[in-house]
Amino acid sequence: MPARILFIGDIVGKPGRKALRELLQPLKEEYNVDLTIANVENAAGGAGVTEKVLQEILNYGIQVLTSGNHIWDKREALEFIDRYPNLLRPANFNPSNPGRGWGIFSTETGVSICVINLIGRLFTGLYDSPFRVIDEILEQVETPIRIVDFHAETTSEKLVAGYYLDGRVSAVIGTHTHVQTADERILPQGTAYITDVGMTGGLESVIGVKPDQVIRRLVYGLPNRYEPATARIGLEAVFLEIDPETGRALQIERIRRVLS
Repeated sequence: MPARILFIGDIVGKPGRKALRELLQPLKEEYNVDLTIANVENAAGGAGVTEKVLQEILNYGIQVLTSGNHIWDKREALEFIDRYPNLLRPANFNPSNPGRGWGIFSTETGVSICVINLIGRLFTGLYDSPFRVIDEILEQVETPIRIVDFHAETTSEKLVAGYYLDGRVSAVIGTHTHVQTADERILPQGTAYITDVGMTGGLESVIGVKPDQVIRRLVYGLPNRYEPATARIGLEAVFLEIDPETGRALQIERIRRVLS
């Protein structure tokens, strides 16, 4: 039986958590999901994650939580991340950062799945090379199923990650830009790929933020506080089927569900 994995796009604020609360369980039942992964770096107020919000998300049925450049926006995350081995920060952060960038998790059926969190370097920050770091990680990983959250700004860097890792990991799932792309596919050597899985929250928005607030900043150059959008709340994700013996992807399906 293939491993059935649901990867949920960046959860943005309270609207994203509402979508998760109302849409996740029916989706897990529909696809008979073995393991659910979600990016949570924007889950608290649209930037960062608190322990209270983390507990809420775990209660909805997420087993593994990935993140990105906003993981430390709520400073308390520096203190609690080590208590949550299923909360990952990018593995190519400076090694002095708390937390860890990858882990091996088991499904209820006993299948081991390695989840690796990486961040790109183009227009994001001064991080270590994600390619060098994942080479080191893969030398340590024996389990065939390997899922990578590649949190990056540019499509080119994500595509490079996909082709660089093709045949060595089961899936490269792009996050960070919050716009779901229509290029999901299985690469020539068996790795499932999508440039960006999308976001979970107010879809009538500018990447999760109320449009008028972004217009004020970008069009008129006026300072403004960004707030998560609340219109057309939905959940975006991909569903993966992976051969547990070879780690090769058998299927990748792009998903969008919107609350009525």
